[in-house]
Amino acid sequence: MADQRYKLNNGIEIPALGLGTWQSAAGEVEKSVSYALSIGYKHIDAAYCYGNENEVGEGLRQAFASGIKREDIFVTTKLWCTYNSRVQLGLDKSLKALGLDYVDLYLMHWPVPMNPEGNDDRFPKLPDGSRDLVKPEVWSHIQTWKEMEKLVGTGKVKAIGVANYSLRYLNQLLPEATIIPAVNQIENHPSLPQQEIVDFCKSKGIHITAYSPLGSAGSPMLSAAPVVEVAKKLSVTPATVLLSWNIARGSSVLAKSVNPERIKANMEIIKLDDSDMKTLTDYSKELEASGKLTRYVYPAFGVNFGFPDKS
Repeated sequence: MADQRYKLNNGIEIPALGLGTWQSAAGEVEKSVSYALSIGYKHIDAAYCYGNENEVGEGLRQAFASGIKREDIFVTTKLWCTYNSRVQLGLDKSLKALGLDYVDLYLMHWPVPMNPEGNDDRFPKLPDGSRDLVKPEVWSHIQTWKEMEKLVGTGKVKAIGVANYSLRYLNQLLPEATIIPAVNQIENHPSLPQQEIVDFCKSKGIHITAYSPLGSAGSPMLSAAPVVEVAKKLSVTPATVLLSWNIARGSSVLAKSVNPERIKANMEIIKLDDSDMKTLTDYSKELEASGKLTRYVYPAFGVNFGFPDKS
């Protein structure tokens, strides 16, 4: 695909296609990042929670050593919940692991703080096995955002944003925000279009980045009948249809793979015409009307985030 980009609300540009690194096995991330950058990817998406930022960083180092310029690559990483009250520390740990002086985009991964002094750095649990959360009255996602805002101007981030924000949480945050989030990264595919969030964010100048465009583990969306129908009509793969669907909606999209052939194939983005989009939109509407929208990524926080399909 051409180097398509979207301008964020602070003026910087985010590449339309990025490489995701979630659920990549140890030892595979470094190679996939290095390879993706060598064939033309410009955006790498990482997160402290994934536990592989050091491997992402090694892949970046190899790419930069090969002559790729740091300023030509867009790197996203995310603040994890156990650091929601320690934002500066969370960022510094990520930067160290990535081997970078700055990230292009820093996101609050989920709007729920977890105990920073719990029994695990990433997933502290209570004796009953539930996640060890911090009550909103003690520390809220709004306070986390206020700390995120302090990062702007430090030279360590070019933009800040959120992830997994519903309308409810956006409506809580925006009246208190001095800086409007540049991005809301959410799960997005025809079985979970989250149109209400997409439309709201667009109205507020918040860019949408789609994760799990194939439906997360096992890529279940690849076999969805309307997706297969459009793919056959256009003589492309279902993956190409799903990635192109997000970009047709004005969203950037993250394609996760450690397989070189698939990493390369995911660069094939096509233009879906009105009839193709209608086929997929009608499918989404049918699922919504029948209460069959499917969210594949929903960690067991035990929190009602306000998503209609989960409320």
